Amino acid sequence: MMGLVMAVDRYEASCGAFRAYAIPTVTGEIVRRFRDALWSVHVPRRVQELRNKVRITRSELQTSPPGEPTIAELAAPCGLDQDEGRDGMDALRSFKSLFLDAETSRTDHGDGMPLTASLGTTEAGFDTVIDHEAVKPALRALPERESEIPYMRFFQDKTQNQIASELGISQMHVFRLLTRSCSRVRRQALAEHQDAA
Repeated sequence: MMGLVMAVDRYEASCGAFRAYAIPTVTGEIVRRFRDALWSVHVPRRVQELRNKVRITRSELQTSPPGEPTIAELAAPCGLDQDEGRDGMDALRSFKSLFLDAETSRTDHGDGMPLTASLGTTEAGFDTVIDHEAVKPALRALPERESEIPYMRFFQDKTQNQIASELGISQMHVFRLLTRSCSRVRRQALAEHQDAA
């Protein structure tokens, strides 16, 4: 209907018969509608064309020997390489999207699994790993004694008294050095984070 309305709007008597003008206009609108509006996600035109080639060849190959043809078997008759054949098959499979609660595949018990069960979640220790990586350069930049005390405290799990007796200094001095080192590392890590942002 939209194509017919467009044909009426654009038609000029000097173009000849209305029917000869309207048919390509309506056909073009139908093709454009299929190409642009029926896909769940935007797919480049090249991939849509690959999908059409693969779809036709696949239906022909499925009728001769029963079974699903391989990518190579699909690509060769279409004049495509295997990567293009794979892109066409991916587009063929993704023409319509699934709802997140749709069942994907059957398990050994015969039950389907909802698609949401296959989605990833944020790991509990992920933030800890990021924090460790953020402070590594700052820890390496500390002077030897200032890096030794945080190492003994946080990696060897020694108390401030144990560190003080091992280094031959007071526990209060260990506390001051540890506080200064942690402040320096925190400042440097935050500065690098702000620079990256």
